[in-house]
Amino acid sequence: MLRPSVPRRRPSQAQADLPRCDPGGVGRAPYTPVVVRQPRILAVASAVDLDFRYGCTPAWWQLWKGLYEAGVDLVVTPYRGRPVESPWWRAAANPTYREGEGYAALVGGLARLKGDRYLRRAEDNPDETAFDRLTRETIWKVVTPRWRRHLDRLVARERPDAVLVFTVPMAHFRGIPTFLRERHGIPVVFYDGDVPMSLPEFGGMDTGFNYYHGADPSEYDLVISNSEGGLDRLLELGARRVEAVLWGADPEFFRPLPVEKEHDVFFYGYGDKFRREWMRELVGEPSRRDPRIDFALGGRDFQGDVGGARALGDVPFNVFARAISAARINLNITRRAHATVDGSSTCRPFELASAGAAIVSNPHSGIERWFEPGEELIVVEGADAALEAYRSLLDDPAGAEAMGARARERVLDEHTYAHRARQVLRLLELESAVPV
Repeated sequence: MLRPSVPRRRPSQAQADLPRCDPGGVGRAPYTPVVVRQPRILAVASAVDLDFRYGCTPAWWQLWKGLYEAGVDLVVTPYRGRPVESPWWRAAANPTYREGEGYAALVGGLARLKGDRYLRRAEDNPDETAFDRLTRETIWKVVTPRWRRHLDRLVARERPDAVLVFTVPMAHFRGIPTFLRERHGIPVVFYDGDVPMSLPEFGGMDTGFNYYHGADPSEYDLVISNSEGGLDRLLELGARRVEAVLWGADPEFFRPLPVEKEHDVFFYGYGDKFRREWMRELVGEPSRRDPRIDFALGGRDFQGDVGGARALGDVPFNVFARAISAARINLNITRRAHATVDGSSTCRPFELASAGAAIVSNPHSGIERWFEPGEELIVVEGADAALEAYRSLLDDPAGAEAMGARARERVLDEHTYAHRARQVLRLLELESAVPV
């Protein structure tokens, strides 16, 4: 059970002896404000540096900003890369920075020897290799003890109300949640923003680790997931309590911008693993059938069929909202793992909707609970329907703009990171400690 962060305080004898105020105000006692300590959260993040292009990192920034705006004092310490300060949180050091960068260099070198960017894993039930096991054993001997000492000192110094671990490979922190709880009496929560991709049967992205091999989810007081449909699987893996918190968007950052339209159909993503068939259906095939439609791709590592789409390369996060506004149509192409496990949210539909985009999406189980198909976005079943939707929206720019406006209103009503921050605070039993 997560403990409340602000205990009820008994009045002192001096306070109890103060005279009561009468209805007319005669003999009114001086006003004594009650001082409540600002709730504090210690966040351990997979990374804070946006240069790593981890898909969750920009979303963490928005959620952390939402927590700050809800009144939380946030301290963030990164597992990969250097700490980054911001107006919304204080930063703490990464005690294993050199080890992390050394490992990344080693893995990158091995991938290049194979003529690739990454050491790739199979998409279905990837086997754990001898290199995976050796890596984990080395981490337990070298990295885990240093993080245990680091977090012990941080918790003792900062005295947070809770520790939140954001998508750090769970196995790498084996034993640490139990240690912190027993030593400091503090709840420790794991926030997995990659379910179901992170589950052992999918194995995660090629850029990272398989989180749950060698892990013990029961060490955590709570496991928060972006996926409603993945909660039962987390319980099967040993979690004691699970809750779903969907992704969202910061409407101040993701907003419609008055820029010239530069592309007809635009998609941005971190590679096409688990979505190559839908890249073919929504990009490759339609671009061949109607070369008059201008398709553009942002991001990298597209291995499959993208037809005649133009490659734009990486889109820096600070201009992402502009890139969305510069397209007449924006695509939401959800990876198969998320699209088929019910209610598995991803960042992209909320970000596109918040920016007022006209969205065309592949089928995504549960998306109708977040946006109304046909009114706030269009869901297509294949290349034929996709091409029909593109032509219809391009022929009716006012209708496309109106659909995007409706999608943004839905975000403002239900899907901002202010909503998500309040939900996280309720789960941590900290909501009563922050301003209303």
